[in-house]
Amino acid sequence: MTGITLQDGQADAPSERSTRSYWHREPSNVLLGHRTTTSLPPTADVVVVGSGITGAFAARFLKESDGGDGTEVLMLEAREACWGATGRNGGHCQPNLYVPAPAIAHFEAQTYTFLRDFVVSHDIPCDWTSLQGVHAFYTPDLLARAALRIADLARSHPQLAAGARVVRSADKLADLHIPGAVGAVVQTAAASCWPYKLVSWVLEDLLRRFGAQEQKRKADGVDGTNGRGWFNLQTNTPVDHLQRLGGTDDGYRWMVHTSRGQVAARHVLLACNGYTSRLVSELSDLIVPVRGQVAALLPRAGQDALTHSYVFMGEPPDGPVQDDYLIQRPCGKKEMILGGGRGWGEGKGVGVSADDWIDPVVARYLRRALASSMRLGGGRKKTDGDEDDKEEEMEADYEWTGIMGFSRDGCPWVGEVPAWLGGGDGLWMAAGYTGHGMPQAALCAKAVVDMMTGQGGDGKGDGVGLPDEFRVTKSRVEMARSMDTVREADAKNMFL
Repeated sequence: MTGITLQDGQADAPSERSTRSYWHREPSNVLLGHRTTTSLPPTADVVVVGSGITGAFAARFLKESDGGDGTEVLMLEAREACWGATGRNGGHCQPNLYVPAPAIAHFEAQTYTFLRDFVVSHDIPCDWTSLQGVHAFYTPDLLARAALRIADLARSHPQLAAGARVVRSADKLADLHIPGAVGAVVQTAAASCWPYKLVSWVLEDLLRRFGAQEQKRKADGVDGTNGRGWFNLQTNTPVDHLQRLGGTDDGYRWMVHTSRGQVAARHVLLACNGYTSRLVSELSDLIVPVRGQVAALLPRAGQDALTHSYVFMGEPPDGPVQDDYLIQRPCGKKEMILGGGRGWGEGKGVGVSADDWIDPVVARYLRRALASSMRLGGGRKKTDGDEDDKEEEMEADYEWTGIMGFSRDGCPWVGEVPAWLGGGDGLWMAAGYTGHGMPQAALCAKAVVDMMTGQGGDGKGDGVGLPDEFRVTKSRVEMARSMDTVREADAKNMFL
């Protein structure tokens, strides 16, 4: 925290200390406290700000792209590697196949497939488990809206509709452990994983191939680097501000200022999601930090094992909106990783940048939520009229918070940040996932790298079919600014 005056909606710096995430209980010995070099390099071709899934895959794509030979990539992380939203999420990856824009559904399905195949092909030990995803609805209007979209998809995009089915039968809902739901959508593509270990593998692999030894050999003038450039990770190095240099003869257009020194860069990629507006204040109304909370709940003796991942949605007339998400770990204590309950927190967490404390009201909700959302078996048997069962709490092994980046129009912002939006040539971003980054971020990183390096083959600057809804354009910014603010839209449950 630097004590600067923040604009309305602008993110503050990441908390120096943070709550302890379940996913950080086995930190990487390579990455913890890692600084590839003792001091910051004076220059870099690309500075990546942030080391979550976006930053990690962007760095990998930069080093492996045809235009990336010799590219010097410096990654700056305010805290430990993957200590932000990716290391604090709910541990599931599920594309939404019935979103209103089919192009987005296709992109999310493509990202899911990419991650699944990437994990398998590299045998990454991140507990990736492919399964089916259940969207459980507890109010009829939400179910009706989803069913209508799927019916429309059956006519216009049957390949998407084939991956989602509506369930209304009481027996089938009971089989899915959600007898209290009015209905559900079951999707064929979903997964649970250990997100921190996935990102750690990517970063460790980059360091192994392009880290200190490669940088030292180049600095010493030793032949054999094959022009591969280097990858340099600097943890516990928050970026204080960015300075635009304008056109220079050597191509360095940005000065990146940190408390440990400054680095001149040809390109800067903002992969810091909810904290993006900290460095570009003009984005404060477009990407707003929102605090979420998660708990790792211990299953009760005799409890049924879950074979699906879950999202629970409802708009009850007598309480906050329900928008929770759940996976069960496939091994160990088989904890139930449950996130959500924002509606019970003060201000729903909107505009909050600090993840160093637990909201006790939200914590209490999460420990009790599954008693009313699901029938898990085990524990105390419920009897007719047993209202106390709904108040029965599960034990939480870990409870933590994390900061998401909510986009004003609900879609990520991917591309170059124009001068009129506080950027200029060479400043890029991929951020604003609105709590849905796992099935979007990896290929958003690919898209922005393709734009940066000119490698896109689709005529639009990227080779992955980035939806137009994700691109940074003047018309999109103007449209977004004509909409409700993030706080107003969230109060109306528009992000549900």
